[in-house]
Amino acid sequence: MKLRSLFSRSAPRPAHRPLPEPQPLDSTPLNRARLVVLDLETTGLDTQRDDILSIGAVAIDAGVLHMADQFECTLYRREHRANQSTLLHEISPSHVQSGRPADAALLDFMAFAGCSVFLAFHAGFDQRMLARGLRQDLNHRLQHRFLDVAEIAPMLFPDAAERCSSLDDWQQYFHLANSERHNAAADAQATAEILLILLNRLARQGTNTLAELNNRLTLWRRLQHARSGRL
Repeated sequence: MKLRSLFSRSAPRPAHRPLPEPQPLDSTPLNRARLVVLDLETTGLDTQRDDILSIGAVAIDAGVLHMADQFECTLYRREHRANQSTLLHEISPSHVQSGRPADAALLDFMAFAGCSVFLAFHAGFDQRMLARGLRQDLNHRLQHRFLDVAEIAPMLFPDAAERCSSLDDWQQYFHLANSERHNAAADAQATAEILLILLNRLARQGTNTLAELNNRLTLWRRLQHARSGRL
């Protein structure tokens, strides 16, 4: 699989260019929208203190998962030391020390994303970490919208919701090959494969636009909240 070519840490730092405008959750058909599925590996789980170490992303454009339309990058962090979290994801200090400067990496990633909607599994974490990284390294406020595959899946397959909570669970439920996991690129690919199944089900149920999907998710969250309040 050939990924978009990346530059070393010694490459010239790019001039800060305008970041792309986000895709609103509007009447754009799902089968025409650019959907960027991402996964971030970080120094830890504290969204106020930890940093992004690795970005993996794949695009679903006009309903097609383009294997050549991917992004993968490790970010340089001068003070990084290996810890339990980074060892799980096999990001060694040497990988981090040879990574791209954070501002250049984030600029490249946002250029790759373009006018898109972001999706991730447990998207809230990735959204907060990306927002912090853009603010800290580029002085930019994240405006791209996020949708959560970990919400779309149980909304569409409620019978599986009680036994499926993790990405591995949903991979097994949909009989998808358990490819290499626990690095950003592989996790983004796994999430995208699940999303293709979900998009097919949405189309068969008559949910055809970004706005319709967002409205369904909003209602589903309210129902979930009401049910949990009655327990």
